[in-house]
Amino acid sequence: MNEQIDSGIPVLTEVISPDEIIAENNAAPAAPQAPAPSPTPMQSFVEPADTPQTSSGLSAEEWQQLEQTVKEGVLRQVLSRIDFVLEHRVSDSLAEVLQVAVDKLADDIRAGLRQSLEEVVTRAVTQELSKIKIPRPPQ
Repeated sequence: MNEQIDSGIPVLTEVISPDEIIAENNAAPAAPQAPAPSPTPMQSFVEPADTPQTSSGLSAEEWQQLEQTVKEGVLRQVLSRIDFVLEHRVSDSLAEVLQVAVDKLADDIRAGLRQSLEEVVTRAVTQELSKIKIPRPPQ
């Protein structure tokens, strides 16, 4: 696959804690924000979805809102690149198919032209030879 195309596709590598997102959503935008901290390493343990998260203090509704926010963000990022990637893939595929079709068409035209020229030349030579062989009436 083309690395230039792939480099623009967003990849989820940063672990986002729910407390950070809720704090950002509730914070007033009056003060300028400090630069975001560097990404933390991915956690190797994923807690099952049916286990209640009592330590974070989030209700089921807040979790659903957080989940919806994350889904929408990921979907927005993917959709922003999907048209570009699809266009390039279709373009590359069509270029190959069209080149094969053009080559075959050119070969067919050459063969047809060669056959037509042979027939025309043969007919012209035959007519000229028949004129030479037929004696002309005396004048």
